[in-house]
Amino acid sequence: MQEKIQEVLALIRGNNHPDGAANKGGMDVPESSETDVLDAYSRAVTAVVDAVSPAVVSISVGKQDPRSGIDQEGAGSGIVIAPDGYILTNSHVVNAGKRLGITFTDGNHVEAVLVGEDPTTDLAVVRAGGAGLPYAKLGDSSQLRVGQLVIAMGNPFGFQSTVTTGVVSALGRALRGQNGRLIENIIQHTAPLNPGNSGGPLLDARGRVVGINTAIIMMAQGLGFSIPANTARLVVSQLLTYGRVRRSYLGIAARSRPISRVLARSNSLENESGVEVMAIEPDGPAHRAGIQPGDIVVALNHEMIRSIDELYHFLAEWPIRQPLDLSLLRGDELISREVVPEEGK
Repeated sequence: MQEKIQEVLALIRGNNHPDGAANKGGMDVPESSETDVLDAYSRAVTAVVDAVSPAVVSISVGKQDPRSGIDQEGAGSGIVIAPDGYILTNSHVVNAGKRLGITFTDGNHVEAVLVGEDPTTDLAVVRAGGAGLPYAKLGDSSQLRVGQLVIAMGNPFGFQSTVTTGVVSALGRALRGQNGRLIENIIQHTAPLNPGNSGGPLLDARGRVVGINTAIIMMAQGLGFSIPANTARLVVSQLLTYGRVRRSYLGIAARSRPISRVLARSNSLENESGVEVMAIEPDGPAHRAGIQPGDIVVALNHEMIRSIDELYHFLAEWPIRQPLDLSLLRGDELISREVVPEEGK
């Protein structure tokens, strides 16, 4: 019996027999190209984690419940993008927060202030006290390809950074933001997102931030979604400069509406739908341009407009206070008006 025990102990220690002979019955996986690939994959992930995890933070948010008057704690993640404490996260993480706190992976906790947020893209920038902080670099999300390895990181509830891996499963997706507008060019990926990981980074194999994780569809087999780094770069620039993202607006309430084939054909339109003006803001850009309720917008600067989302997309990229030509249907007639968009409120 003692010999058997010694044999088992020897197997546990080194998969060798007590006499030093190799164990022929062990379950060692033979070396192969497949194991080499897996080893390379593991090394790539651990290298990214080692390099980036110090810049991944936990964000605690104190929000006051109007019914009870008691502060309710929320939490999310963020990524430091500059050594002087600028942190990128989700707008919905910090929205309405009365107090913001940042916890680093080493346990250090500091207070933070909101620099600005943009609910339209679900992005926000906060600033924590400190200097010479570890930070991550924003990559070029336009270079992403379907099937590419991505790594999702977060620091939920102040615990050590969590890490999941997956691949880019689709590009160019769209999600509705908090204000109902479409967030465009969303990255869809298969890296599972844990609770509290909202606002954490999506990274490529070189440790560059290619996205900010924003949402997960719980009933869609763990599909994750991230705001592209290129979108984040533009938003951060405006938030740091203005404290908000400046977008053009017309001053109308509107809805998408089908256009009959007869009406489209009689006015040489390719549109199957347009944007019907429901109400006009007094003394707004549309009001000053002579636009009326009931008009149907079909084009902006000769670019076809078929829906509210296309209207918002066009205006988001159009310079504030630069005139543009607006084509619309008024009754059965196609007319044109020059409108000067202003900064959205």
